[in-house]
Amino acid sequence: MTSANRSGERDLIGALPNTMNVLSAVPAGGASNQQQEGSGQSMADQEVIVIGGVDTHKGCHVAAVLDHNGGVLGSQSFPATASGYQSLLDWMRGHGRLLKVGVEGTGSYGAGLTAHFRSNEIEVLEVNRPNRQMRRRRGKNDTVDAIAAARAALSGQATAVPKSNDGPIGSLKAIRVAFVSLRETRTKLINQMHAIVVCAPAELRSELQKLNAEQLIARCSRFRRGELSEPLHGAKTALRALGRQCEALDEEVEELRSAINELTAKANPALLSAKGVGPDVASILLIVAGDNPERLRSEAAFAALCGVSPIEASSGKNVRHRLNRGGDRRANHAFWRIVMVRLSCDERTKAYVAKRTAEGKSIKEIMRCLKRHIAREVFRLLTKPVAVPLGAELRESRKAAKLSLQTVADQLNTWPIRVSEIERGVAYDSDFATRYQDWLRSESVA
Repeated sequence: MTSANRSGERDLIGALPNTMNVLSAVPAGGASNQQQEGSGQSMADQEVIVIGGVDTHKGCHVAAVLDHNGGVLGSQSFPATASGYQSLLDWMRGHGRLLKVGVEGTGSYGAGLTAHFRSNEIEVLEVNRPNRQMRRRRGKNDTVDAIAAARAALSGQATAVPKSNDGPIGSLKAIRVAFVSLRETRTKLINQMHAIVVCAPAELRSELQKLNAEQLIARCSRFRRGELSEPLHGAKTALRALGRQCEALDEEVEELRSAINELTAKANPALLSAKGVGPDVASILLIVAGDNPERLRSEAAFAALCGVSPIEASSGKNVRHRLNRGGDRRANHAFWRIVMVRLSCDERTKAYVAKRTAEGKSIKEIMRCLKRHIAREVFRLLTKPVAVPLGAELRESRKAAKLSLQTVADQLNTWPIRVSEIERGVAYDSDFATRYQDWLRSESVA
């Protein structure tokens, strides 16, 4: 036997007593209870950590609970009601200490359940539905989806914090849904009116073809009903009904637009002060962020969420990037609108475009870069908004000081209409509003 083998045997023999000590240290039966009672820790006293998962539906939610190793402890269905939410939470807590819950559809069917979990200080993670390849291979039912949601939360695959809509942004979201719907309905009605005019008798067509949309609505809503058997009066009757519907929608749309303007101004006036950002664009970006913009981990994550992050599109000697085609397409459209406004009236943007064009970049690549730069600016305004004086506050301060618009305009070297627009919230300019407020304070001190 070689010295190496003898050395290996001595090592093995030397290790055996330690192994036996470890085995003998494992308690069994009554000895286990006595030792654990002596140390003050029984099996019943040890806290069990569990992870929850919920597959949400309109009428009911299916929940599943896993232990910290991924073992399924149980699954059960609960009604999608306030009492059902509490029963679901009590059932999950009955298995141990609930660490976190993965929920599908936190912004739709699971919105109420998510709010209930948050009110009870339970960490909620947003879970995407399983990919189609896995669903085809393993099948699908509500229990399987709930278990998959719990495992996504346990493994760390689900990391997104759900968007909160329990504040002014929640109201803004609901109002914008109605606003967009009514605006699109009005557009459809106008298109139908134009189609009727094209096929109308010549005398009516020649009268209405030269009118724009607003003039067409005003003219058609004043038509009187005649003999319906005649095509001329039939067309007038149809146009009259559509015109009156447009007028009714105009009132509703204007009311909702005023509400959107008011909510966006109160929620984040600094965002409205950015170049190219109006109430409509600001409302889209605020809804994307939600009432808890702190959930956005970084400006890069926000850019990806809005579909304005660069994606590698290189091949061979051609090294380039393209715009992300994913993300929220409404937010992407909002950034496009900001870019188009700045291209027409912002000198810094024009200088940037000229510089990148000289470098050989195409207009699409330049717009991609501009969207990415603007996303960085918007992210700062959403997460750390600067204090901007509200127009209504400036107006009250001016009236309290008994100052006219002309006096303010002369002192600030601008036009009275500009001061009035800032006060009424028609226009937004953070630099001007701050300068206006500072001057009013100096006047009050004097």
